[in-house]
Amino acid sequence: MKKRILLLLFITLQITLFHHVFALTKTPENYLKGKFYSSVKNNFLIATEKMNDNRFEKTVICILEHDEDGAWGLTVNKFMGSIPLAMLIDPSLSTSEEREKLYGVNIPIFWGGPVEVKKIFILHSTEYKSATTKNYAGISISQDYNILLDIAKKRGPEKSLVILGYAGWGSGQLDAEMERDDWILSDIDVDIIFKKDSKKKWKEALKRSFIKI
Repeated sequence: MKKRILLLLFITLQITLFHHVFALTKTPENYLKGKFYSSVKNNFLIATEKMNDNRFEKTVICILEHDEDGAWGLTVNKFMGSIPLAMLIDPSLSTSEEREKLYGVNIPIFWGGPVEVKKIFILHSTEYKSATTKNYAGISISQDYNILLDIAKKRGPEKSLVILGYAGWGSGQLDAEMERDDWILSDIDVDIIFKKDSKKKWKEALKRSFIKI
């Protein structure tokens, strides 16, 4: 039991430090505002070599919404580490016996972005559906405990990423960053999203990139 407690404390510390490192560079209060021409929703947003924000260096983001009011998406290639699934489940929603089993199920966790870093998103393949599931271009998102329990019981989606936080932009902010070539686009590729080796995702997405005209 003591070893388990120490392990959980160590993993928690690792995740806390990860968040701290990515919070070192803050978004400027008066960001450059660009002009919205058309949505880049349902595309990969890929950081270029010109990206000077260390939080987003070599980052691949699934853009899920983008309009005149702003944009948001989930980073898919920033692996944080693995933690027991029980650490993501509200204790009141499971029995002590179930929690004991969940502590034996380790699950990979990804950093989704610097906004609401404690918020959980499960990005997954489209064959799985729950009450909270939203469908996008070839992928789905769910945000409930049932999908986590189903993953533990091997009844969840065929492919999934558990992601903490998201990347968000205010009106015109992403457009300005694209105008100064911080980002480039490519079509969303499900194989890249769920690729086991996260370090290869950026290069593979970059190879498929195109210039928006």
